[in-house]
Amino acid sequence: MKKNVFVAMSSILVLGAALAGCGGGNQAAPADSNASGAKTENSAPTSGSKVLKLNLHSEPPTADPGIAEDTTSSTIITATFEGLTRVGKDGKYNPAAAESYTVSEDGKKYTFKIRDNKWSNGDPVTANDFEYAWKRALDPKTASNYAYQLYYVKGAEDFNKGIGKAGDVGVKAIDDKTLKVELTNPTPFFPELVAFKTYFPVNKKVVEGNKKWADEAKTVVGNGPFKMETWEHKSNLTVVKNEKYWDKANVKLDKIEFTMIEDENTELSMFDNDELDWAGAPTSALPIDALPALREAGILKTQPIAGTYFYRFNTEQAPFTNAKIRKAFAYAINRESITADILQAGQVPATGFVPPSVALNKDGYFKDNDLEVAKKLLVEGMKEEGISKLPPITLIYNTSEGHKKIAKEIQDQWKKNLGVDIKLENKEWKVYLEDVHQGNYQIARGGWLGDFNDPINFLEMFQEQDGGNNDTRWGNSKYKELLNQSALEQDPEKRKAILMQAEQILMDEMPIMPIYFYTQSWVQNENLKDVVIDGLGAIDFKYADLTKK
Repeated sequence: MKKNVFVAMSSILVLGAALAGCGGGNQAAPADSNASGAKTENSAPTSGSKVLKLNLHSEPPTADPGIAEDTTSSTIITATFEGLTRVGKDGKYNPAAAESYTVSEDGKKYTFKIRDNKWSNGDPVTANDFEYAWKRALDPKTASNYAYQLYYVKGAEDFNKGIGKAGDVGVKAIDDKTLKVELTNPTPFFPELVAFKTYFPVNKKVVEGNKKWADEAKTVVGNGPFKMETWEHKSNLTVVKNEKYWDKANVKLDKIEFTMIEDENTELSMFDNDELDWAGAPTSALPIDALPALREAGILKTQPIAGTYFYRFNTEQAPFTNAKIRKAFAYAINRESITADILQAGQVPATGFVPPSVALNKDGYFKDNDLEVAKKLLVEGMKEEGISKLPPITLIYNTSEGHKKIAKEIQDQWKKNLGVDIKLENKEWKVYLEDVHQGNYQIARGGWLGDFNDPINFLEMFQEQDGGNNDTRWGNSKYKELLNQSALEQDPEKRKAILMQAEQILMDEMPIMPIYFYTQSWVQNENLKDVVIDGLGAIDFKYADLTKK
């Protein structure tokens, strides 16, 4: 099935994979290891069971839906929790934790009927769990970077900003089975939005009984198709079928075993040796050098997704306090060569931030590789700052061979095109996230996958200067005004024009530097079916089935 995939690869690639697999510090423990040697209650049977094996490129920072902000955490949370709606095999959003819902004529009031279901610890899932979870995520004390996703709910923004009360937030459990939600404005995509992790319920008793409940397998309590069984940090994590889940009859897998290996060559080698059933996106990445051989072997799967790969500028750190200098750096790279020669998986050069699937301006907002203008802007920006020499500049990225290759190429392009020396610094995922959030960087790698399929989901990240996922420290009053205006506009074309004006401002100010629009590439066991990857790049194993020969 997967044998001899590497025949077409260079001996250097194979040797690199072998050496990477011999490392001690990053070597993953066997996925089914149990440090205590104790048998876990309700473990899936090992004989004849359906066990799916994948790799997470890095340690999930959290299993808490109200705190999670990254795709690694989201993969685990989607398996172990469930929102009011969920994406089905047909790609549509269907009732999930809610068995049904109604919408008022003005489009601002939703009533969700919560179905009979239990938490993995046996407690009933109620409407109160949703009210509690939403208000908890909005509570300023929680410090959720994704709290702004709840701002569509009436009173949510004021509460999150400390100028309103929790009681004024428009979510209310009328009884155990009825959840009423009032929105600030009509939001047509709200049924899709409640399938996003920040809207997931949490068990109040569990959360308030242990501040570190989301850090260990034995204390994570979810309401999804799987429940966490083991979590050996930075080594492996397993989830097993949740027998208390309302739709367990449609859950075919008994267990999913996740290893945590950062080296992509090692991961692909494990796939080739049948140690993994999946390698690559969205839980990890494939080695860029391996893509041509995998494509030639006919096993590479690729799909475009609503996502953008970009670099952030810290607009409060010199020299990127100056917009002209930011634009000079953005214009002085060749995106076409990066996507065609380095990435090689159909990625599209990005000269705007909103991806093609929801694009406002498909032609972009600036010219790629515009060296003449870039040099001019750099000179003008430095003159405005009163400097004749740029200060030392460091670009940080999280551990990944792909991120490293892109960073080195851009480093070389900036040296050649602008005469600027850039230092590269690789950071472990959690450290990288913390440094970016704290503003401890000048340039930082970034990526954004849509949470729902609307341009506002990309643009609203920069609506607030101190917004949870902004991290550029950039703010613009006109930009904010346009986004607020778009929320009130009911005519689709007029709304699109307003959002296009906002994206124009974002690209004129350039707090971020778009590089390319994502595709996802992976290889999988040919006997694995019904893994759902939606158009936003999120993966769901609820319906997955694996018949091993």
